[in-house]
Amino acid sequence: MFKMHTFFLLVLCAVVCGVSSNSTQVVIETLMDNVVVLRVPDGPRPVANVTLSCGEAYQNQAVFWKKNGVEMNPPQRGNHVTVPVEEMKGGNFTCHPSPDGDALNHTMILIQLQRDKSVILEKKSLAEGYIHCSAPNYKGSFHCSWTRTEFRTNAAVLLVKAQRYMETIPCELNADGSGIHCPHSNCPYNEEQHRISLAVYIHSSSLLEVYTKSFYLREIVRPAKLPNLHLNDEGVFEWDYPHSWEKPCTFFGLQFQVKVVHSGHSCHSDSLIMTNTTDQTRYEVNLKTKRFVFCVRAQDKHTSGPWSHWSQCTVNKNGVSC
Repeated sequence: MFKMHTFFLLVLCAVVCGVSSNSTQVVIETLMDNVVVLRVPDGPRPVANVTLSCGEAYQNQAVFWKKNGVEMNPPQRGNHVTVPVEEMKGGNFTCHPSPDGDALNHTMILIQLQRDKSVILEKKSLAEGYIHCSAPNYKGSFHCSWTRTEFRTNAAVLLVKAQRYMETIPCELNADGSGIHCPHSNCPYNEEQHRISLAVYIHSSSLLEVYTKSFYLREIVRPAKLPNLHLNDEGVFEWDYPHSWEKPCTFFGLQFQVKVVHSGHSCHSDSLIMTNTTDQTRYEVNLKTKRFVFCVRAQDKHTSGPWSHWSQCTVNKNGVSC
C-alpha cells in the first residue's frame, strides 16, 4: 500500500447529533489517521455535529481552531470542539497554540454521498466500469488506471486497498495519481481460487468517492505487443512470443489473430481484405495486391482474455516496413 504522509497521529472523538430518522442517518467513520468520513444519504442532508480533539497533550490549553487555513466563525477555542458539518462543507480542521501559531494537529472531514451517481472519475465502459486493470503475464503484478472527469482534474487519491482473500497486496501510486502498480507475487502454475479486490478512495475538495473492482488475474492478463514482426526471405510473415510472456510456451499458449486491411488504413479499420486465427508464429499471405497492411495480435488461447495491441507491417511496391 502506498504511504500517506500524515501530519500527526490523530486523536479524535466524533459524534453525530440531531438525526432521528434511519432513512436520513449520517454514518461517521474514521477512515485512516487524520481522516474522518461522513456517509450522507442522498436527498435532504441533515447537519452533523462532529466533536474534534487536538490531542491529550493539549488538555486545558487555549487551542485555536481553523478550517482550511482560516479562523472559524464563530471562533472555536479549546482542546475539544464541536463543529457543525452541513451539506458538502467538510474540510481540513487544524488546531493551533495561537491564531498565528503553527498547526499542532489536523483532521480532514470528507463527505461521501450514498448515491449511484459518480462525478470524479469517468466510466470507461459499461462492462469495465471506472477502473481498467491489466497484467502482462501470470506472475502476479498488475497495473490499474483511471481517468478524472473534466471538472475534477485536481481530485487526489487518498487511499488504495488491494487484497486477495486474507492477503494484503502492496500497491504504488503513479506520480500523477492516475493509476497504481501492484508488484504482487503469484505462482503462474497455480489455479486461482480467489479474486483480487480493489478499492480506490479519491476526493475532490471535501467530496469523497470510493471505486471498487474485483477480478481474477486471468481475466486481465493482456500479452504485450508481438516483437520481431518481419517478412522473411520466403515471403512469410513471422513474429515472436512477447519477452514478458510465461515459459514454456507449450503450457502458456497464445493464439494469434491475423488481419489484412487496405493500404492506408489502420489495424482497427473495418475495411479488411481478410482475417484469420492461428497458433503458429508465422503466416503466409496469398494476395494479388501488393499494397496492404498486415496486422497481428495475441491472446491467451486457454482463457480467451484480452487481446494484445496490434503489431503491423505496411506492404507496397517499395518494399515492406514493420
